[in-house]
Amino acid sequence: MIQTLSGQEFKVCENLLRRRKQEAVEDVVFDAKVPTERVSEVRRNKKTMMNRKFFPGYILVRAQIYNPDGRLNDRAWYYIRETQGVIGFTGGAPDRPVSISNQEVDAILKQAERGEDAPKPKISFTPGETVTIKDGAFENFEGTVESVDNERGRLKLAVTIFGRSTPVEVEYWQVERG
Repeated sequence: MIQTLSGQEFKVCENLLRRRKQEAVEDVVFDAKVPTERVSEVRRNKKTMMNRKFFPGYILVRAQIYNPDGRLNDRAWYYIRETQGVIGFTGGAPDRPVSISNQEVDAILKQAERGEDAPKPKISFTPGETVTIKDGAFENFEGTVESVDNERGRLKLAVTIFGRSTPVEVEYWQVERG
């Protein structure tokens, strides 16, 4: 895992992959990915889908950083370090990076795949939280979150109308935190 300049993750990843063949490091730098998930967000009363990075400022790079004898592989090391936008490797001393395990990489990539299949809302709510309804029949009413349905992106609220608590079901985008 390498650290990049914030907001430059995709550019750094693209540069790493594009330059591999030109600099003949395909045998030591294999792949690079920016783990993302799909999230839904409402802007100007329109629901939009966007990709959100799991680890802003970091990308996964599959490379042979160490030779079989345990010494640092200078070709891979300098190739990655000298890529514009790369700050450094995560873990270990600056000149002795520690790689993350295959299980950790698999878990990150599986989480990214799940995020691609079923987009989740950008904002999450918790039961007991107070919100204000900003759209629909109950606009400008305050309610308390009773339950959250992340699958459907809906909330069940308890809204007080004429002195009585009334259950109301709304979508995430129809409310804002109170």
